[in-house]
Amino acid sequence: MSGETDLQKLLTGLQPHLHDGEYVFVTVAETFEFDRQEVICMFRESEGTTLVLPKAKADALELSYDFVSAWITLQVHSSLQAVGLTARVSTALAKQRISCNVIAAYHHDHIFVDVKDAGLAMQVLTALTGSNRDEC
Repeated sequence: MSGETDLQKLLTGLQPHLHDGEYVFVTVAETFEFDRQEVICMFRESEGTTLVLPKAKADALELSYDFVSAWITLQVHSSLQAVGLTARVSTALAKQRISCNVIAAYHHDHIFVDVKDAGLAMQVLTALTGSNRDEC
């Protein structure tokens, strides 16, 4: 199943879910050994490999980080070809001065926001869902 592409259906079906815990982005050398089961996401860049992992795991590995985030999953199954979802979500959060880092995976989009903004981000995303029900 390739996921939904209709923006209105995506927005009305967001179903944001706030995961427990705190998460961090770290960068490691290509040779760094790690257990894939403990990593949320990995991305290779020319400067190094970025890992997103629980803060407690980064602390245990003595990895440095600058940003402690909350992880919100948009439970709607969005297509990788959907147009506008990231823009609508990030714009709604930006209006409340909430920075977000969006990672699109095959089934869902994942939003990482500062831990201090998690509650407000959930309110914004829930309101975004409700406001778009009226437009359908």
